[in-house]
Order: sequence, then C-alpha cells, then structure tokens
Amino acid sequence: MEQIYTIPVNEAFESSMNDNTKGCPFCTLFNMLENDEIDLILGASMMEPDVRIRTNEQGFCFTHYQMMMARRNRLQLALILESHLLEVFGKIKGGGMGELISGAGSGAMKTLSKLNEDCYVCGRIEHNFALMIETAVLLWENDEQFRAKTAAQPYFCLPHYERFISTAKARMNKKKFAGFFEAVSKVENAYFEKLNNDVSWFCKKFDYRYQDEPWYDSKDAVERAVKFVAGDLHNPPEDKKSGKDTLR
Repeated sequence: MEQIYTIPVNEAFESSMNDNTKGCPFCTLFNMLENDEIDLILGASMMEPDVRIRTNEQGFCFTHYQMMMARRNRLQLALILESHLLEVFGKIKGGGMGELISGAGSGAMKTLSKLNEDCYVCGRIEHNFALMIETAVLLWENDEQFRAKTAAQPYFCLPHYERFISTAKARMNKKKFAGFFEAVSKVENAYFEKLNNDVSWFCKKFDYRYQDEPWYDSKDAVERAVKFVAGDLHNPPEDKKSGKDTLR
C-alpha cells in the first residue's frame, strides 16, 4: 500500500462523509494535488534545474496557465515562459519549418504536436492521483473503517467512479470485486436517483402548472448534475482564485 497517500485519502473521504456538500472525495484529492503543484511550480520548484528542464520541454496546458496567471506571482510565470519560449523556438525556427514547406521533414510539426498534448502539471497530477485511487482500493480491501467511510460518501463523480471501479477490477479477485462493486454502486445509484428527480423537478418548475409548487432540493440541481457528470475539478481555494499581479 502507498503509505504516503493513506492520510490524504482518508481525510478526503472523512471530509465528504461529514459534509455531503464536499461532494466526490476524489475531486477533493485532485484539486489538492493540482493546487499543490501550482504552488510548487511558482515557488520552490521554479529554480530547480531538473524541473526547469522538464517545464522548458513540456510547458503547460491552457487550464494550468490560466490558474498560474490567477495567482499573485506573475513574475515567476514570466521567468518560466521566458526559458520555455527559447526552448520551443530553438526547435522550430529556421530550417525546421522550412523543411515542411519543401516537404523534406516534419521535426518542427512533431515538436508542436507534442506541445499541444503535454503539460508538466497534468503529468505530475496524473502520476500521484493514480496512486491515490489505488490506495483507496487497497484501503477498502483491508480496512473495515474505510469501507464504512466509502458507504457514507455522498457520491463519486462519474469520471472518478469509473476509475475507482476499473482500478479495483484490475487488483481484486472476482469475489472481492463483486462486494466492492455492490458497495460503491449502492452509493452511486442512490445519488443518481435523487439527482435525477431533482433535475426533473427543476425542469417542471418552468411549467406554469407547477409555478406555485415548492422547489424542494432542485434549485441547485443543474450545478450538482454538472459536478456529478463531469467532476468538480480545477477548483482552487478561495484565497487563490484571483488577485492582483505583483512585480516584486
């Protein structure tokens, strides 16, 4: 078992168990990893030679550029971009694109294609997040208390529900997996039924025949449905969502 991940995994499951508005515990873990990586890349990791080599080569996706721009340290991002631009330009300038025109080569296009598909932060998150899901599976196998926490979750968003099940299926024997699938799907099915009813009632409230009826729990049904279907990701803490740039 990945011991270093047992504490954050348990904490995320406990948090969602105690406060159902926290939603999917795996979304909480993803957001924690993402924000930690953004903090590191704009802070302590920025000047580490091995990290700079990788960020110069890989760059970042649009989402993570946006998250970095929202932080209060635009100068650090500019320094990262300065060396990244030099790295990229060095690979595509001059003969690289000229070869494309003449039909003699495609090295520059391969470089650009790789950049479009790569992101340093995404890679770091995926590595650690996969281990966290694996840890959750192993905890469910070996820890009765964690099984109780799993049963008490409000829901798992559909993308993470699929990964949780797929990871368990790859690791468990058929008998144990059957019990796991039943337990996790019981959580998922209960939430799906409630959410479906809330969304349906939300739609009915726009029919004049129901305008005098109460909203019940449907006022935020659309927002909850989106989080359930697509996940509640890229959600920084309140103090990191925006801020004025500083040049100091």
